[in-house]
Order: sequence, then C-alpha cells, then structure tokens
Amino acid sequence: MNDKMILIAGATGIVGSAAVEHFSALPGWRVITLSRRPPVARAGVQHVSLDLLDAAACRRALSGLGEVTHLFYAALYEKPDLVAGWRDRDQMDVNLAMLRNLLDALGPAARGLRHVTIMQGTKAYGLHDKQVPVPAKERWPRAPHDVFYWPQEDLLREKQPKSGWTFSILRPQLILGCAVSSPMNVIAAIGVYAAVMRELGRPLAFPGGGRYVHGASDSRLIARAAEFVATAPGAGNQTYNVVNGDVLVWQDVWPAIAAHFGMPLGEPSPMKLAEEMPRHENLWPRIAARHGLKVPAMAQLLGSSWQFTDRTFGYGLEKPLDRIVSPVKLWKAGFNGCEDTEDALLYWLARMQRLKLLPP
Repeated sequence: MNDKMILIAGATGIVGSAAVEHFSALPGWRVITLSRRPPVARAGVQHVSLDLLDAAACRRALSGLGEVTHLFYAALYEKPDLVAGWRDRDQMDVNLAMLRNLLDALGPAARGLRHVTIMQGTKAYGLHDKQVPVPAKERWPRAPHDVFYWPQEDLLREKQPKSGWTFSILRPQLILGCAVSSPMNVIAAIGVYAAVMRELGRPLAFPGGGRYVHGASDSRLIARAAEFVATAPGAGNQTYNVVNGDVLVWQDVWPAIAAHFGMPLGEPSPMKLAEEMPRHENLWPRIAARHGLKVPAMAQLLGSSWQFTDRTFGYGLEKPLDRIVSPVKLWKAGFNGCEDTEDALLYWLARMQRLKLLPP
C-alpha cells in the first residue's frame, strides 16, 4: 500500500534528481516532484512546475497536495558569482523566502505531513572560509557567520512545535551526482575539462592547488539517508552529517580519472578553470555534435560549476584547507550507508557519459 507521499523540491538538481530516482523505486512511496524545469519523466511520478518565489503560485499549486506526508527540500538559489554569493544577504533572503512560501502553502493543505528534510552543508562549520578542527561535528555550537542555512533552520524550529511534523537537517560535503546547469557539479566540470584537453591534444593534468584531505557525498547515499531520517524513530529534529565515510586527496585519485578517459596523465598544472575554460567554449559545439550530446553549450551544462571546482581543487589557496566531517552520529543512529569516493567519481562520470551529457 502506498501510504507515504513525498514532495521533492528542487527535483532537477544533483540531490533532488537522486532522491527522485531513489524514492520512486521504493515500495510504499508515491513521489511528486517540484521544480521550475521539468525533471526526467518517470512512470507514476507527478510533476509540479513552480517558482518558489511566487507565494500566490505556491498556494495555488500546492492546495491540492493534501496527501503529502513527507517533504524533501533540495531547492537552492545561488548567485552567478558563486563564492561571493555565499556571504550575500540577498542570497540568504531569497533562499529563506523560497522555503517559507512552500511551507506556508503546503501546511494548510497537507494536514498529514509527518516529516521535513532540508539540506545544509559544510559551510555550516565555516569550512568554505577557514580551517576548523578535524573532524567537524554536528554537536558544535552554531558557527558565528552568516549563511542561508541559519534563517531556514530558524524557520523550521519556529514552525515545528505548532505542527504535526518533525524535521531533519542533512549536511553533505562535495556532492557527486548528475545534473544540468547545476552551480556545483564537479563531475560535469571534470568531464568537460577532460574532453577539452583531449580535443586540444593535451594530457590530463590536475589543474588545482596543493594537497589537502577532504570528503565527499555520493548523491545516492544522500537519498538513502533522506529515507532513513524521514522514517527512523528518534531521527526527528536532528542534524546529521552524511558523507561517504572515506577521504579524498585529488592528486591521488587523478590517475584513475585520467585512465577512465583513456588519457595520458600530465604533470600538475594549476589553472583557474573559471577563467581559462570559457575561452574554449567554441570547442564544445563541435565536441557535442561529434558525439551526439544532449547539451550543445558548455555554459548551459555547467552553470557556475567552474567556480565551485576551482574552490574544490584548492586553486589559488595559499594553504588548502583540510575539510573532514564526522559521519559517526548518523551511523550511531542506525544508518549503515557508505560509498567508496573514487568509485563514486568514476560511476558518475560514466553515468553522465551514458546519458549523452559528456563524450565517451
């Protein structure tokens, strides 16, 4: 019996699309997707096209969703200047308004709503800005810097005691998955960078900065964790880091990435991808036409992911930051998921190739 209905907001993003794939395959769950762009069509999945900044449209579109029992909120607004936007008050206000409009519209309709899950990330610990103790843990006091997470979390804490639902906050790190026009898709950026270097007849050189250790989160793992926190007794009103469980040094996995593309491994060659790669934008239509790719424009495929990838690779940082968060709280709660990060990188590169988003 399908007694659970989940509304997945932000269904075309990296996390949202993985959640749609996961929950739509589960017995006992019905799925409704919500986004401005339609996601990949799936049998039995209903879609609502909606701009979450339009409060009136939210009320109209969500008034008929009275059977929703769970909300997975992965919608996100980012500024074109990605890193600067992380400290931008307007970016924080927009993200808060999106969540508020959805909850204000869904609440009166879905009287049986049981659980809300939202996404944060390692900016909660300040890992985008400075070195913090290793590993970062959920029990730490709230970091004293502005980030859109805090207004959204405060909104949930304000509404929850007067509602019939609980909430969970998931904090992944360096999310690996598949999406088009995502602002933070390192998989797409690696694939496009490799394709352009191959087109130019160059080896695959690591373009980032110095060595540092951090973690990553496979989007499939996040989706499984979202199911766990939405249904496990005692997981309500809690915050959990959700990471693969191992660690990553880019220079050490780079040979496997080069081998995946059948390319010679070059010596490390620092390159600011956000500046250099758009200069090769004219190569992408040729590559796309040759291989029958679905997205003919590099900028359309990547969004602002070059900026994110520069940051992820540690380009230009005098001393790259070790970024490690602890998954122990989630494990001790009973979730036993993990992923091998090197395997996940290669899986998602191959997945984007099979989907004709990256060349073979």
